[in-house]
Amino acid sequence: MPDRSALRADCGRCAGLCCVLPAFSRSADFAFDKPAGMPCPNLRADARCRIHDELVPRGFPGCVTFDCFGAGQRAVEVVFGQRPGGPPAPADLLREAPDLPGVLAALRGVHEVLWHLTEACELLHPGRLRDEVAALRAHVEEVAGAGREELVEVDVAAQRRAAGPLLERTSRALRAAVPGRLARHRGADLSGKRWRGARLRGADLRGALLLGADLRDADLRLADLLGADLRAADLRGADLTGALFLTTAQLDGARGDATTRLPAGPVPRWADGRPREDVPAHGV
Repeated sequence: MPDRSALRADCGRCAGLCCVLPAFSRSADFAFDKPAGMPCPNLRADARCRIHDELVPRGFPGCVTFDCFGAGQRAVEVVFGQRPGGPPAPADLLREAPDLPGVLAALRGVHEVLWHLTEACELLHPGRLRDEVAALRAHVEEVAGAGREELVEVDVAAQRRAAGPLLERTSRALRAAVPGRLARHRGADLSGKRWRGARLRGADLRGALLLGADLRDADLRLADLLGADLRAADLRGADLTGALFLTTAQLDGARGDATTRLPAGPVPRWADGRPREDVPAHGV
């Protein structure tokens, strides 16, 4: 059975690529402008963030909610032949490998697809649908294992389109066990929604905007949350047991605590109110 351990960001095996390669603009997510390819001023010489513990109060919530799905360490170690214990500085890597931004972007997109396909494999019972998901997952893993020249040509959107129908069928199959009529809020703007204690078990919330929504004590068991925007949503006391296609980045943007019941797989920074030894800390 495939697992998602290789799809978790491990910054100790990377080289601060997410702090160098992308551009970002001054906004609610970032406190200043940074052009692509220039190291963030907060990036130390050892490729660690000097304000990691203060990212949100210092104006960088966008850094908190970013997840490379393990693409960073794969790019450094596998694609560029580097190993833990001394990857070159990001700027040096970029000079040596100008195709690095394209490789990282492709790997991040493909790894995100792999995250969801692997979850589907974990949740489905043996049968035709699971076999189809497993076959596509194996194909996408082959794509992720390609060389530099092939990776920069990968059509990530096509990989997502191929996975979409299978993830949709997986969602329907798993949520079919929920009794009663299932709520449908796919793609809805539910920003600021007051849903404390709401019964949303098995709900279709795929792509919904839940910015700042009050979901305290809500029942979100088996809800489909693929692509839902949970930034600043209050999940304290909410039950997300078995919630589908939820990522660590989505949860990191939300507010939760030890009373939030989580699905297997994603582990946000606020889980249990203390650091988790089994989850690498971003940028430290």
